[in-house]
Amino acid sequence: MSASPRWKQRPPGSTWGDFGPDDQLGRLNLVTREKVLQGIAEVREGRTFCLSLPLDYPGGTVLNSRRSPPQLRPTLRNGRPNMNYPLRCDDPRLTDIVSDDQVVLTLQYSTQWDSLAHVGQMFDADGDGVPEDVYYNGFRAGTDVVGPVDYRDGDEGRPTGEAPGARRLGVENMAAACVQGRAVMIDLEAHFGATGKVVGYDDLMRVLERDKVVVEPGDFVCLRTGFAQRLLEMRGNPDPERLHGSAAALDGRDERLLDWVTQSGAVALIADNYAVEALPARPCTDARCASLPLHAHCLFRLGVYLGEMWYLTELADWLRANGRNRFLLTAPPLRLPGAVGSPVTPVATV
Repeated sequence: MSASPRWKQRPPGSTWGDFGPDDQLGRLNLVTREKVLQGIAEVREGRTFCLSLPLDYPGGTVLNSRRSPPQLRPTLRNGRPNMNYPLRCDDPRLTDIVSDDQVVLTLQYSTQWDSLAHVGQMFDADGDGVPEDVYYNGFRAGTDVVGPVDYRDGDEGRPTGEAPGARRLGVENMAAACVQGRAVMIDLEAHFGATGKVVGYDDLMRVLERDKVVVEPGDFVCLRTGFAQRLLEMRGNPDPERLHGSAAALDGRDERLLDWVTQSGAVALIADNYAVEALPARPCTDARCASLPLHAHCLFRLGVYLGEMWYLTELADWLRANGRNRFLLTAPPLRLPGAVGSPVTPVATV
């Protein structure tokens, strides 16, 4: 553990400082050249799978009122829509027609990565008995992750006058690291079907044993639940009750499950469901706790990334039919400086 100027104590069981005092990559540090080669060694057929939903799915805002579908529109040329624009309008000698567009995009609307700046916690990093709002490796809300309003001065917030964004831990760090390596599929749907099973440690261990799945440090872990497949079948009109009630999700309150994530050395947990973990989480029995306990454990303590609403159906079916569970994953996010999440078009190669 390296000493850090930002904190005097770290959360119990965390990896803060393990990769250096200023580390912004978390467990992506475990994706070494050897791990990339392990992923490449899983490529035997030269077959690829797109693991992204169309980015206008799930459809509407019923799953999350704060996240809207993408709005695609032409750019403007001479004040007119730049779609099928004839350049002869500018010069009668020109024969070209041009189309150019732009998008207003909610970065975590569809298939996505959560960066380490997505979820932080109140934690006494200074060791003075007063908790601060901090993120992975002690990076600070208001300093390293900045918004237009500073809530540290009270719940109403104080306007900051600053451009919002993650000065540290932004998703561009993931993009620069390339996000390519060996991934492992855990097929929860094959074992639990459309039951809405909340999967705890014992459940997960039985699945791993039955399917002979081994997770090693530096692996990306994918969990197929069937959520994304049912989402596609709803054709842009999602039914939240049916979706959440029919797809498995991890039990974020299961301490043994969280310890398994720690001990596994997994770089990321990736699911085809809405949040990887069950929402809402089981009731908290402590005086204070996280509403998203798996997010807190992974993003805040360990530097483990979360991938949500990935499309895993075709890949999982192929792997099961061929007696395999490992593959090469290539999944960089947008290299968008300051973003806390990003859409992603992942590719699996087998």
